[in-house]
Amino acid sequence: MLRLVENHSLPRTAAFFDLDKTVIAKSSTLTFSKSFYQGGLINRRAALRTAYAQFVFLAGGADHDQMERMRKYLSAMCRGWNVQQVKEIVAETLHDLIDPIIYDEAASLIEEHHTAGRDVVIVSTSGAEVVEPIGELLGADRVVATRMVVGDDGCFTGEVEYYAYGPTKAEAIKELAASEGYDLDRCYAYSDSATDLPMLESVGHPHAVNPDRALRREAIARSWPILDFHRPVLLKQRLPSLSVPPRPALVAAAAIGAAAATAGLVWYASRRRATTL
Repeated sequence: MLRLVENHSLPRTAAFFDLDKTVIAKSSTLTFSKSFYQGGLINRRAALRTAYAQFVFLAGGADHDQMERMRKYLSAMCRGWNVQQVKEIVAETLHDLIDPIIYDEAASLIEEHHTAGRDVVIVSTSGAEVVEPIGELLGADRVVATRMVVGDDGCFTGEVEYYAYGPTKAEAIKELAASEGYDLDRCYAYSDSATDLPMLESVGHPHAVNPDRALRREAIARSWPILDFHRPVLLKQRLPSLSVPPRPALVAAAAIGAAAATAGLVWYASRRRATTL
């Protein structure tokens, strides 16, 4: 494996990781559906529907249209959920559900980047209530994640405050680079999906991990490294150093608004049309 050694006389750098099917073997949000069912947040029909969505996601990934349908479904499903209850359920089941599905190869990369002096940033379309604890579990320095609107009653309204998807991920990375002093030309990024092309294009060292067909084509055309992660491992066995309290994960890019998210959807729709011509 390559040695990722950092020269500390140079500007700061970071490694940006997509989460689902890049660091972990499943969809982080859908993985908790059984726990949400047992906690009384969803009914049996919703639990079965999310299990099917997980199967589809694992079988072939999710293109733009599927991601949009999933976003609308999950937003509607979580309307009225008490945020504190969600956080408690995630905290109680985090190790049982997430530990066994972390890729050994991803854990090794995270370890190498930290050893090289780089920050590790998780950038995920999943909700912050799920991504932040996973980021802490992995020892990430920061996370960027989708955020839902919370009402005065402490419950989700069903509206999306910030959607970490497509170009908004790239915008978040650029904002972090400005605030943290990262040299993006010397930064790394990892993802499995063509929807993350803007994120991959924003750094000097992009990598395709378990890529979908569209991303594989792009990676081959651009001579980007293609990595195959396929060995899930218990994190406490792989990274025993994380048995101590991990560094806190921080949410980034709060200022990116709905216009950027809309631009992201327009970008992917136009790109998809172009690739089918």
